[in-house]
This record gives sequence, structure tokens and C-alpha cells, in this order.
Amino acid sequence: MTMHCLPEDAERACLVGRVWIEDETPGPRVVVVREGAVWDLSLLAPTMSDLLDLDDVVARVRACPGERLAGIDDARLLAPCDLQAIKAAGVTFADSMIERVIEERAKGDPEAAGALRAEIADRIGAELTSVRPGTPESARAKTALMEAGLWSQYLEVGIGPDAEIFTKAQPMSAVGAGAHVGVHVRSEWNNPEPEVVLACSSSGAIVGATLGNDVNLRDVEGRSALLLSKAKDNNASCAIGPFIRLFDADFSLDDVRSAVLELTIEGQDGFRLSGQSAMSRISRDPADLVRQALNADHQYPDGMMLFLGTLFSPTQDRDVPGRGFTHKPGDRVCISSPRLGALHNEVTHCHLAPPWQFGARALMRSLSRRGLL
Repeated sequence: MTMHCLPEDAERACLVGRVWIEDETPGPRVVVVREGAVWDLSLLAPTMSDLLDLDDVVARVRACPGERLAGIDDARLLAPCDLQAIKAAGVTFADSMIERVIEERAKGDPEAAGALRAEIADRIGAELTSVRPGTPESARAKTALMEAGLWSQYLEVGIGPDAEIFTKAQPMSAVGAGAHVGVHVRSEWNNPEPEVVLACSSSGAIVGATLGNDVNLRDVEGRSALLLSKAKDNNASCAIGPFIRLFDADFSLDDVRSAVLELTIEGQDGFRLSGQSAMSRISRDPADLVRQALNADHQYPDGMMLFLGTLFSPTQDRDVPGRGFTHKPGDRVCISSPRLGALHNEVTHCHLAPPWQFGARALMRSLSRRGLL
């Protein structure tokens, strides 16, 4: 891990995260970034879940002296969340909404998707780009599309009143910057999904943001939306990091709303792909997505990390004309944004990535050995 994972204005940012420390009591530590190093915040909050629930969290983090643990170059970064629920909002951009409709119609076949793409985009793409979900205009669009036989479950959550909110991964299962990210060995059509991830307290307050890779198996979900968990929640298929940037006077939810994410993929075969996801083109406001995810009907007492969705759905052919993009082992994926830093991961198959073995019980035992419980 190198310093280029940090935001361009890291000296002003309040960046918190988690690192693995291998000492007489090995385990994760909650840390803050200072002077190019990570400093221990364990005495302020033993878990990131506890930290994000503190009142006036930025002031308390900055006032905590901590202990210098390692330079950024030497630190083993973990996902910057621990006990929080890991949720995701789907179909939040019109462009990716069209791609979900294509997946559904193609039944997970990338060759069929190529033929459908131009037809569906021409017929419904332009009219949906400016539609705001849950408005009278969107209701009229729904009626017109149903009459034309083009309605889809993806359009329902894309322009209807209710957002799609699903469980991306289990608490403690996300991997961090520099780790391997996994795709299922049987998947022949998959891609990264570069997203902003909001960090929320147990009360639903949005306290910060970071980057995420919501790896997606397009062929699996395309066969049936009921296979969503098999398409999304696999070993190492959720990457978050490098750090959570806490909201303060220099960085707020408005900065998230205007953020631009850059994605680059570099394969060992010489293939290179790049793209962008501009948060200004999101169909639903991030605050509304949080309200739909965490409310009187859905409580998360340990807090929540919420993926906001992506504009990016790669269609560039990699090998066979008409089959579009899919990952290969060894692909290097970088998701970056100037004020959130860069999340670097290398692709492997899920069964070859390090198995997830350190869960909530292991965390509690680790904290107990350190006298923090």
C-alpha cells in the first residue's frame, strides 16, 4: 500500500479506518491518518461502529492523541468498517438502469445483450434519463412503458417511489485497499462497480464517505433477480476503502453529490479500460437513499455502510466481439476520487481469495484480550 491511496487534500481531511496489527495481541485497530501514518484510536473507540456513533466525532478524533502504529506505506489496510450492516442501493442511475433491463432480457447471455443494447437504449433510454423517481412524470413513463410491453422490475425500482436496497455483504466480510477482490469462477460476464459508500451512525446520521467496489456477476443476476445474493455476496466480492472521510467544514454531503469517480482496469493480457461515474447524474439523492435504508422499519444498531450505486456499466469488448467486458484473474482495479483517495484491488476467483475467517466473534475475543471490553 502506498501514499497515493490518500485524497489530494489529505492534510486537511479527517480520515479514519482500520488496520491489522500483528503483535502479541494481533487484530484490527481503529486508526486516524496523521502526517502520513496511522495512529491508534482504540482508547477513544474500540470499533469503528462505536467511533461513528460518538457525538462531535471529528473534534474528538482530532483531540485524541493516540499512538503512532505505522506509516501508510507499511500499514495493512482493512475495510474501514466492522460491525456495520453493509447495504447497497441498486439501479440509481438511468444508464445503469438500462443495462439492468438488458441483462434481464438477455437472461445473462452477453452475446444477446449486444444485440439488445441498441434497441432498448433507442426505445427507452432518452425518455428515462431526465425522469425523477417517484414523481408524476415517472408514473406517466411507467404507464407508457407498460403499454409498450417494455416494463421491468429494474424500471420499477429505477423510476418508482421505492429504491432497491439490498444486503451487499455481511458485517466484517468486506476487504480493504490492497486486498484481492473475488469473482465466482463460473461467472463468464462480470464487472466492477465503482461507488461512493456512505458511513452512517446507528441513528441514521450520515457522518462520512468512502469508496467501494460492488463487484457484480451480470450473468448470474441476469438469469434471475432472485439470484441477487449469489451475484453479489461472495467471498471477497465487496471492497471498501481506503479510509472513511468524516464530514467537517471542508467536506460534506454536497461534496459527495458532486463527486466524480474514476475507474481503471489493467489486465495481465494488456487490456485496459477506463471510465467515470459522476454522482451529479444519480437519480435519487443520497440522503433519500439513506432514509429509505435506515428508518423506523429498518434499524441497524451497529450503524450502516450504504453503497450508492454506479453510472458505470462497461460494454467494451475484451476478447470476443459482441460479448462485452468481463474480468480475468490478475486484473488490477483502481477506483479513485480526488477527495476520497484511491481503492486498489487485484481480481482473483472467490475460492482462491483468502477465506473470510475473522468475524464478529473473533473481533470480540480480540478486543477482550486487549482489555477493551
